[in-house]
Amino acid sequence: MNLDDHPTVQWYRQRETTRPDSDRSTRLDPQLLRRLCIEAGADDAGFVETKRFAIADQMTDLMAVFPTNRSLICTVHRLNHENLRTIAHSVTNLEFQQAWKNANQTARTIAFRLQELGIRALNVPVGFPMEIDRWPDRMWLSCDKINAIEAGLGRMGWNRLVLHPRFGANIVLGTILTDVELTSYDTPLEFNPCVECKLCVSVCPVGAVGADGYFDFVSCYTHNYRERLGGFADWVGKIVSSHSLKDYRTRVTDSETVSMWQNLSIGGQTRCDRCMAVCPAGQAQIGGFLEDRKGFAGFVKKMQDKEETVYVVPGSDAEAHVKSRFPHKKVKRVSNGLRPNSAAMFLKSLPIAFQRHQAEGLNATFHFTFTGEEKCKGTVIIRDKIITVQDDLVGAADLHITADSRTWTSFLAKEAGLPWALISRRIRIKGSPKLMKAFARCFPA
Repeated sequence: MNLDDHPTVQWYRQRETTRPDSDRSTRLDPQLLRRLCIEAGADDAGFVETKRFAIADQMTDLMAVFPTNRSLICTVHRLNHENLRTIAHSVTNLEFQQAWKNANQTARTIAFRLQELGIRALNVPVGFPMEIDRWPDRMWLSCDKINAIEAGLGRMGWNRLVLHPRFGANIVLGTILTDVELTSYDTPLEFNPCVECKLCVSVCPVGAVGADGYFDFVSCYTHNYRERLGGFADWVGKIVSSHSLKDYRTRVTDSETVSMWQNLSIGGQTRCDRCMAVCPAGQAQIGGFLEDRKGFAGFVKKMQDKEETVYVVPGSDAEAHVKSRFPHKKVKRVSNGLRPNSAAMFLKSLPIAFQRHQAEGLNATFHFTFTGEEKCKGTVIIRDKIITVQDDLVGAADLHITADSRTWTSFLAKEAGLPWALISRRIRIKGSPKLMKAFARCFPA
């Protein structure tokens, strides 16, 4: 059959000749789009143009999956606050699972409705799945928190959660890509819904939320995501390295094994979310905080007093915090499974893995020169419990480490010993070995 004679081809060409010119518009009214999002199930929505500087670092990924992308639709999906305020994690985790499911369904509905209007759209997954083949590098396609902030849907709170002016911390976020331009776009909120009560500081079991505004990502990740990602990989490692069933049971309790089963069969679980539960930000929560401070404090104390297992990396700031602040909680020393698989990633990961309280009294400059399969250089400066990482060798070094890149990553993964690497000259140190030990203390494995 000639292509021009095919019924579908004829239908399309007839449709093109009869479609009103208004359907060919390249710019869309944001109010119309926001109404479409709300009707589809979102609780709020905002819009960001792809040319905005704040989202520039996402554009390589976003344009790769959707090359005609011109605008980002950012959506907010409300969580039931009462389901988060309970100390029963089964209730909280169910709420998260349902919210992620509904958010993804809503985003899919929005994309279909836009396509019915002749507008191409692609909904990025809310939460998981992610591009896991990139692990342990950045796996997500869109930075939903940054997008939401730029779309005027909230500001980052003390707890590092996006706080919506109405719903506060009790939200999940979504991003939809579309090839249409809007007549206008949203801008960030002029005020921060965070009231700086610092209840999130007081309730965090691992001390990840600092009273001075510092946030320790690795400590939060290690405990809250124990059954996910690196924590799951660590559990598999324990299975493989166990010599017998009895040996395995000395490393992993029966309840931890069953918890892993639940994570696999029911859906992704978290172990904390306390910073979200106690947050009074937003119009929906602020009343209870202002009118009943005593009751609010009692709720916070209930979470603080809960007897539970807290997962920490040995020698970390989190371990010291739990033992000092929450001695009634059980400390379980684990690996978080975060292992850089390249020299460049090692340097990139240092600010994230840095444990500032372990750097007390350390003021030094470290040079790294990597050779072999991967060649790169970097400078790490630790001073006054603050870390700075720069490309290339900058300034005078107190310690210079020259290493074969493959040997170094094997050493980090505990697959190669340091003595052997030093004897074979695959790792060479110029400076005091005590400085290398002090450096390692800032990044406990």
